Amino acid sequence: MRPPGDMLGSGRAMDSERETIGGVFREERARMLATLIRLLGDIDRADEGLASALEAALVQWPTEGTPGNPRAWLIRTARNKAVDSLRRGALFEEKRAELKMEASSSSAAALDIDEEPVDDRLRLIFTCCHPALAIEAQVALTLRTLGGLETEAIARAFLVPAPTMAQRLVRAKAKIRQAGIPYRVPDPEELPARLEAVLVVIYLVFNEGYAASSGIVPLRREICEEAIRLGRLLVELMPAAAEARALLALMLLQDARREARVDRDGGVILLEDQDRSRWDQPAIREGLALIEGTLRIAFPGPYALQAAIAGVHAQSARAEETDWTQIAGLYTLLDELYPSPVVALNKAVAIAMVAGPAEGLRRIDALAASGALADYHLLPAARADLLRRLGRWREAAAAYRQALALAGNQSDRRFLQRRLIEVTGLPGPN
Repeated sequence: MRPPGDMLGSGRAMDSERETIGGVFREERARMLATLIRLLGDIDRADEGLASALEAALVQWPTEGTPGNPRAWLIRTARNKAVDSLRRGALFEEKRAELKMEASSSSAAALDIDEEPVDDRLRLIFTCCHPALAIEAQVALTLRTLGGLETEAIARAFLVPAPTMAQRLVRAKAKIRQAGIPYRVPDPEELPARLEAVLVVIYLVFNEGYAASSGIVPLRREICEEAIRLGRLLVELMPAAAEARALLALMLLQDARREARVDRDGGVILLEDQDRSRWDQPAIREGLALIEGTLRIAFPGPYALQAAIAGVHAQSARAEETDWTQIAGLYTLLDELYPSPVVALNKAVAIAMVAGPAEGLRRIDALAASGALADYHLLPAARADLLRRLGRWREAAAAYRQALALAGNQSDRRFLQRRLIEVTGLPGPN
């Protein structure tokens, strides 16, 4: 029988290996899945193979040790698991040529894994954003496969029920399979038509990291970094695309505030209360340089306008120095050129900072009456804040309760709960 001390040490080693496996999987999942989709030619098969490889790693690594190249081990294992599954099915013969099952498959796989000139994640984005798919399906599929977001989180991003989103994902994957959509970066002449959906995808991935729709933490650093990395790849691929540069600028400017956005307990710190000395100044300088000149064209794109708004915030050393008049003007232009309920909400908040909370509240109430953002917790949260500023405590409390009922992220919920406690029971005109 092993001495208790040895058993304790062995348990710690196994826990360490599990942490290593979890870390590799979290950090490399998107890259591994994208490579497997290229190797196997099927999204579901790649996903299942990767899940099987993770199970194998949880069994083998704690006893055999972590491989020298964990990502390559997981990819090869996932590929082999998928091929074994195919061998047991009727599809193997018809997929044999596609999978290139030569005797030298191990070395061929190593070359495929490590020496690809074009990043597989960029290939995957353009595959998922093929024009044969509806725009909503393009975005949702890439968020699921590349961003690793759960169906529920994607549904919240699109403001649709989770079962609706699940069906959308199933249909999109079936369409790619049935239509034989190629896994590649499009030819140069095809790129402009495919760019819009790719930009939407990257920004929604970033938004899920920057303001997580569910879970305990308010932001997910690795998702933000993945979106920024993809943005850089896109700029390299299409250096003349102003909106690609603007999107990268927008993400950099927003991500520059990352370290100041949460307190030690993971609680949300509003923009007006952040310690701006903690903002990432190199990222701000890079972002401002990227948007130079993007507003001079006749019709600046939506990301250029949003980046300009983020740039105004980034250049304000103190919250009270923020040029809200300029921000309100930029939101007004954004709402005119690219209207959406979320843009209208942000414009109302900006106008409230210029014209007073009563005017902002009037606009938010009109937006709420339209029902366009019925499931969006930031609408009642913004409304509650303006009511609080007006001293209408009971109405503010009701709005905070409405926001709490809709918020999925626990950090957001804690912030709203604190605000609710602040206004509950205070004397007021109502």
